[in-house]
Amino acid sequence: MMAWAVTFLHRSLWWADHIALVYFLVINSFYALLLILSIPELWEHWRLADNEHLQRLLVSDGLPPLSILVPAHNEEVTITPSLMSFLTLEYPHFEVVLVNDGSTDGTLSVLVQEFDLYQVPAPYPTLIQTQRVYGVYRSRRHAKLVVIDKANGGKADSLNAALNAARHPYVLAVDADTLIEHDALLRLARPFLLGANVAAVGGTVRVANACDISMGRVTTARVDRRWLPGCQVVEYLRAFLFGRLGWNRLGGSLIISGAFGMFRRDYLLKIDGYRTGNVTEDMDLVVRLHQYLYDNGIKADMPFIPDPVAWTEVPTSIKVLGRQRERWHRGLLATVITHRKLIFNRKYGAVGMVSFPFFVFGELLAPVVELFGYVFTAIGLWLHAVNWDFAILFAVVAIGYGSLLSFWAVLLEDLSFRKYQSRWDFLRLVTFALVEGIGFRQMTVYFRLQAFWKYYKGVESWGTMTREGFGAKKKAA
Repeated sequence: MMAWAVTFLHRSLWWADHIALVYFLVINSFYALLLILSIPELWEHWRLADNEHLQRLLVSDGLPPLSILVPAHNEEVTITPSLMSFLTLEYPHFEVVLVNDGSTDGTLSVLVQEFDLYQVPAPYPTLIQTQRVYGVYRSRRHAKLVVIDKANGGKADSLNAALNAARHPYVLAVDADTLIEHDALLRLARPFLLGANVAAVGGTVRVANACDISMGRVTTARVDRRWLPGCQVVEYLRAFLFGRLGWNRLGGSLIISGAFGMFRRDYLLKIDGYRTGNVTEDMDLVVRLHQYLYDNGIKADMPFIPDPVAWTEVPTSIKVLGRQRERWHRGLLATVITHRKLIFNRKYGAVGMVSFPFFVFGELLAPVVELFGYVFTAIGLWLHAVNWDFAILFAVVAIGYGSLLSFWAVLLEDLSFRKYQSRWDFLRLVTFALVEGIGFRQMTVYFRLQAFWKYYKGVESWGTMTREGFGAKKKAA
């Protein structure tokens, strides 16, 4: 009986380890496919990115007027340079609608002082219900600026308040800790001039830590020497440069970053704006927008454009990084459960048959499979159910394959837009690409696993996201 039990245990471990191996082989191969699909997309956009073309766009009558929506909560450290980067963008017709979402620090005081705000009557209807609005302010220094002060209701509620106040047909949702490059709106608006119906456009978000920043602009892009933000630079390159770009060819992108995404305002109003209670409101919004378009037979594109760039500050402490990654995964879990009817649903085209299943099996379940893969492989080695050759193969597929993809993302960046001019920065990127899979990746797996328990417990909080402030890291780096 004991011999039978041992044999069964060995066989179970063998199968579990091989299933995990096949899982990572399939998932990483899909990422490799996205990389291959991104190359022609990257080449096409790179050819259109010359400055002469952008100058012609600047005087074009075809550019749609837009409203920049900026939710802000306890952002006194970064709010002034961020807001200046929004107000000085190169674009013919735009406004900035900033919402102070019940900040408990000096965010509103900084805004009043730096931008000479004065209170005005609320000049817009309440199309989407939000938390109470205390006041609406205009600036004596910047005619394009509107500031809304309201009770705390979260990011989604703030964006809905800004959506109510927006006067233009297109809205750009950005984070208050984001710096936008001066010509990013011109680049982001290109799809609207091509004749197709465009429901939304996403742009690239890069890491601002350690960069030289002046007057709300990144003047010199640098790679932070510190391990934690350095690994995140590579992460962002991989996620945006070929992850989201590759989905253009498959026609089913589910993520337009909440830090930098443009939408048709009328479509957002049709789906009642952003859903409160979901801590990743950006993905939930895109999924609902896809659903609305398919349900109503509307053909509209949601492309990702790689050259419009916004810069954001990423966590520099493990504690803050843990809160961020747990929240991201908890939001993914909530979105998947809420919209579970989309999975393998032909009615929703590429979204239902490709994108949504991938995010369920390739993103949501990835930390669970990875944890069990590590545990089963270790137990299998201990009980001699698997040999060292298999363990090495598992490490190569689960970790080495991902590091190789990160290296290719770094190479694509250097061959295309080349934001990082220094050879030392390139070498740092290569180094972080190679070491990210050992230590950093396992740490984020642990953070993401916490999301399942917190979702089960009904946790809806964001957690405190402490910031160093733009430019504060230069000496430390």
